[in-house]
Amino acid sequence: MASSFTNTNFWLRRKLGFTEVRQEKFRLAAHRLGEVTWAVMKHRMGGIGVAILVFSCVLALLAPFLTSSGLLANPEAKIYPAFLDPSWQHPFGTDFNGKDILSRVVWGSRVSLLVGLLASVIAAVLGTLVGLASGYWGGARDEILMRINDVFLSLPWLALLLVVAYILGGRLSLFVIIFAIGVTGWNFTARVVRAQVLSVKERVFVERARAAGAGEWQILRKHIFPNVFPLVFANTILSVAVAILSESTLAYLGKTDTNNLSWGVILQEASSNSAVLIGKWAWIVMPGLALVIVVLGFSLLGYALDEILNPKLRER
Repeated sequence: MASSFTNTNFWLRRKLGFTEVRQEKFRLAAHRLGEVTWAVMKHRMGGIGVAILVFSCVLALLAPFLTSSGLLANPEAKIYPAFLDPSWQHPFGTDFNGKDILSRVVWGSRVSLLVGLLASVIAAVLGTLVGLASGYWGGARDEILMRINDVFLSLPWLALLLVVAYILGGRLSLFVIIFAIGVTGWNFTARVVRAQVLSVKERVFVERARAAGAGEWQILRKHIFPNVFPLVFANTILSVAVAILSESTLAYLGKTDTNNLSWGVILQEASSNSAVLIGKWAWIVMPGLALVIVVLGFSLLGYALDEILNPKLRER
């Protein structure tokens, strides 16, 4: 038994470079993650946000199984009459093509959540890189980067997305939507990161690392970024809600590929077929309500994380 443990430890150290120092850092990170998770669950807003998001994500992941098991109708099937009223078989009724609205709302969550998560990650990476470079370098490079950032901040985000849609040829594919929202959504993250870097880089441990001969990349990676990451993470969670709303807005305006079913596409179909005028409230209310609830979940979780991870807010 001892020999097996020794061989495993040797393999981790030599083959994977998982040294004892790194193992200790990993244990500390896991312990910190557990503390934050428990704090979020105890937080009133955070607990509600986690419950909403877990339910939404599980429902999105199980959508194919719910369809195959018969609990949900096939969202693309046209075997039902159009404009059926809500019933036990069709809780939200059917749309103009005879498609079950409930199944389409459940399936639409997959694209909406995917776009929100991936676009926010792209925005977080870009904003973090710009904020780190701007805050650490300072001087002329800081001025140039922040003036570019100010230009993006001054432009209305919807107008900017519509311009990108026009340049890329009208209706946007799923990849282009994710890329466009991510590229246009990094500005606020860059501001937050820059402000934090300006504070962290003047602290004693950074000065000691610089005096010991550490390079700029090493200081940024080992000393500054770990102190900035909690705020980046909290801000990324908040930006997911904005990304989901952005995709839904583009879809509602008819700028996305309707084959990528999302809540915005369902709302656009309901609006173009005058769902309110013909009395089909569920067709437009249910995807809108799903959108509001999920955005609320990300907002509650983001505010809770910001309050837990931000020292200034935690002291209040």
